[in-house]
Amino acid sequence: MASRPTSTSTEPDIPARGSILCAVLESLRPAQWLKNGFVFAALIFSRSLTDWHRTAVVALAAVVFCLVSSAAYVLNDVRDAPEDRQHPSKRLRPVASGRLGARAALSAAAGLTLVGLAGAWWLDYKFFLVTAAYVALTGLYSWFLKRVMLLDVFVIAAGFILRVLGGGVVIHVEISSWLIVCTTLLALFLALTKRRHELVLLGGNASNHRPILAHYTPYFLDQLIGIVTASTVMSYSLYTLSDDVMRKFPGKRLELTIPFVLFGIFRYLYLVHRTSDAGSPIRLLLTDRVLLAVILLWAAAVIFIIYL
Repeated sequence: MASRPTSTSTEPDIPARGSILCAVLESLRPAQWLKNGFVFAALIFSRSLTDWHRTAVVALAAVVFCLVSSAAYVLNDVRDAPEDRQHPSKRLRPVASGRLGARAALSAAAGLTLVGLAGAWWLDYKFFLVTAAYVALTGLYSWFLKRVMLLDVFVIAAGFILRVLGGGVVIHVEISSWLIVCTTLLALFLALTKRRHELVLLGGNASNHRPILAHYTPYFLDQLIGIVTASTVMSYSLYTLSDDVMRKFPGKRLELTIPFVLFGIFRYLYLVHRTSDAGSPIRLLLTDRVLLAVILLWAAAVIFIIYL
């Protein structure tokens, strides 16, 4: 019996549409959307959480930041693909691994940015300006700011500040200067610990993955982290005891939440020095039950004290 002829086609394999879509979705990094929870800060501390209209507006604002932040991640992956291939885990990202082409990735980033900016304009023109500033800042960061020593971590902090500002302007509430200060210090803390983890994890190959790491040392970063850690705890403590809190929340004992902040920061520092997941705050949050429990308890305590 004659055997069936086998295919001898030499045409290159073309990725299936489904696989491309999965690669695009992976590049959006949905887990990182948790960072956009900072958009809700002004809503909570303005005692507007029970205002369903304002809550819905802020939720839509968070969706907008999810779109534009994902676009920034995709753009960053395209820009960093050669360096990411030198990293033990980032080399598996869709663009770095070749599962997603640069053209398709850039098209997705452009589409997300346009939709996000259109949504921001629809919500509020001042919110649109904040969102546009975030898009411009992340674009500049991907292009060259992340290669400037110290400025790279300050730009990361600025992204969190813009999230907080966006959440305030979209519902037209006053944003406390204390909220800006605490957000800045916390964001710097997270950015510096991430840099330290990358430096220690990659060792002598650190500068091949991220050239800016050549300008940092673990000792120098530890000094900066120590300064920012103390400043974060002190600023939050002073905020809870400030006249601003006494005026907005008379009779409320917000200082009772300080132990949660202290324990959360101590736990995070422990994980930075003892685990391999410290390069991603979101991964630590999702995998470490103790850290997650402390953050949830802090949030519950703040809401309970302010609103009840």
